[in-house]
Amino acid sequence: MADIATQTEAKSLHEIIKISRMVVSSLDLDEVLQKILLYARELVETPAGSIALFDETTSTMTLHAGTGLSEEFMMRDSWHVEAGGLTRKILDQRQLFIVDDTLDVSFFNNPLALAEGIRSLIAVPLCIQDTIVGILYLDDFKPRTFDASACEKLAILASFASLSIANARLHEKTSRLASTDGLTGLFNHRQFKRILAQEVTRTQRYSSEMSLLMIDIDNFKHFNDLYGHPCGDRVLTNVARLLQDVFREADHVFRYGGEEFVVILPLSGPKDAVIAAERARDTVESLSVACHGVDHPLGVTVSVGVASLPHDADSGDALLDVADRLMYQAKNQGKNRVHTPQSIKLS
Repeated sequence: MADIATQTEAKSLHEIIKISRMVVSSLDLDEVLQKILLYARELVETPAGSIALFDETTSTMTLHAGTGLSEEFMMRDSWHVEAGGLTRKILDQRQLFIVDDTLDVSFFNNPLALAEGIRSLIAVPLCIQDTIVGILYLDDFKPRTFDASACEKLAILASFASLSIANARLHEKTSRLASTDGLTGLFNHRQFKRILAQEVTRTQRYSSEMSLLMIDIDNFKHFNDLYGHPCGDRVLTNVARLLQDVFREADHVFRYGGEEFVVILPLSGPKDAVIAAERARDTVESLSVACHGVDHPLGVTVSVGVASLPHDADSGDALLDVADRLMYQAKNQGKNRVHTPQSIKLS
């Protein structure tokens, strides 16, 4: 009998190690979290669960994955970890926290969880040495006693899960740094070329429209020469922030290089593109930038060239060339204006 029990335990541990290897096989954070949640729920046989990641700098938990829970519950996507609270206690203890019946413990007083009908749970801190990654929650809607052997295996899985989350986060950060401009946080020139090719292909495949805006900050050399490069950088970051705010979520804003920005507008024809360009130009014109050592706020304007596919070009490179030439025409004819290949009546 002892041999059979030993063999069963060995087989079970082999299975959990196999599952753990599958968890660490991906570098996509969303995929990693979904795998962890799936395998953990299967291990302890719970109908629901979630994973919240922890930001130690802000002491904030953010819900990143969940299943078996209501939309109302999932909408509470972040919360501050209060000193003395249950979440803080779980993070500090760094060991499985098990509640067989939430109605029997006075410390379980989360109104959202109680309204959800959660009656039993396991909270698994996800840690790597001294670093807290987050918490894995496994929930049931009835009181129950969790199997001790399954909980031991869950602790093993949690160790692999923590490492996998850390690796995925590092990969995500590295990928983001490689694709974004260090000063403004916008996508960089490399990402622009990649996304432009994708959007052109999609536009042509579905016989649709797209537009491109080339935006240049007027008199930018003046800011650098007269007030210094830190002031020029401040102008760039302020304009970048405004451009991110003024365009749609579906649009793509890039720092093309120097003081130039480019915006890709999917599913937008010439008329909509001009409206968007004028809105951006007008918003930037209202900007005042305060620079250290300058006794007055600085006004900023931009010149914009607008081109659309398939109306003004038949390829991504040609579209960029048209928008670029139009932007320089706008600068040569007075700056702070939008130029298009043709006059478009806005009505």
